Amino acid sequence: MKPIQILSLTSLLFATQLHAKPLQVFILAGQSNMQGHARISTFEHIGMDPATKPMLVEMLGADGKPKICERVWISAIGSAEAEQTGKLTAGFGASTEKIGPEFTFGLYMQKFTDAPILLIKTAWGGKSLNTDFRPPSAGPYVFNEAQLANFQKQGKDVAAMKAEKAKVTGVYYRLMIEHVKKVLADPKRVVPGYDAAQGYELAGFAWFQGWNDMVDGGTYPNRDQAGGYDAYTTAMAHFIRDVRKELNAPKLPFVIGVIGVGGPTAEYGPDQQRYKGTHENIRNAMAAPAQMPEFKGNVAAVLTEKYWDKELTAAKAKDGAIRQQAKKLAADKKLKPAEERAALEKMRTEGLTERERQALEKGISNLEFHYLGSAKILGGVGRGFAEAMAGLKGLAKE
Repeated sequence: MKPIQILSLTSLLFATQLHAKPLQVFILAGQSNMQGHARISTFEHIGMDPATKPMLVEMLGADGKPKICERVWISAIGSAEAEQTGKLTAGFGASTEKIGPEFTFGLYMQKFTDAPILLIKTAWGGKSLNTDFRPPSAGPYVFNEAQLANFQKQGKDVAAMKAEKAKVTGVYYRLMIEHVKKVLADPKRVVPGYDAAQGYELAGFAWFQGWNDMVDGGTYPNRDQAGGYDAYTTAMAHFIRDVRKELNAPKLPFVIGVIGVGGPTAEYGPDQQRYKGTHENIRNAMAAPAQMPEFKGNVAAVLTEKYWDKELTAAKAKDGAIRQQAKKLAADKKLKPAEERAALEKMRTEGLTERERQALEKGISNLEFHYLGSAKILGGVGRGFAEAMAGLKGLAKE
């Protein structure tokens, strides 16, 4: 005889709620910053800023550990050898010690709906829209004249280069679509309480990519000029149309996360000026589809530069200058390694405020192009995606 299971009132209410409405399915796709390189160890830094401290409260459970969502599930590929599934919590980033935008996206999205939520995340590092995620209707990748001339100058086999490019074009677009369809074919595999009678609704798509296209001078030879990334805008528009067609969701709400590494270009310092034009051009190109008549009201662009942490970058720059001074001092005085370390620590103690030291130690866990591995920044990005998605869907916060 099986033991009798006694369900708590909370469990019964949750079970009823779970089956009351269709499962809301959101697709999250892109490259390394959608994967997410913010270590959980950087959560504490979020609480150092009164403006973001409320977000930290949302991210932590009563035990002070990353919250486990009872109403949000996730299936993720691209960050591990095998698919990762489960209730949403921290650890679905580029490794089990990291988060991407998915964590706060799910946390805040559940504030806009009382329905169960499923996130399908497909993200791989170092991928371009022009090649890796190239959608079918964009046609084949075509080398421009400058690229072909450069290949010939280098003595490369142009025919072989074209064949190789054709082979890799669109591979990750297809992997993305295949995984989404696989999950939707059997939602109960990921969401144990899924009610087939209620079904599911494809509720939205969030895209966060751009770095590999931004630095691709071959595909975009005029990237430092106005309109230099127009081909990105064209490919993005094709991408939105093709995703909607493939998934039979003609008005699927679509959020584009516009790359914002470095923060607003209007606030760039002297050392950033050489990148300013290129950064402005790619950002404009990424945001442009949201202004196309066919996408008005169903596509939104989120400027992730808004979530950049200026205090972190200022402290990082100050610390970098101190380290350079210490390195020069060590070379001039021929200091031994131990002496050099002692000199550096003395200079950092004297040159950095306690808050700056704390911010550097607690707020950064990766490189700048990975948004400094900052949970404060990527947490803000995920929240921004959720708020933009809710806006497209006309949802009001509970």
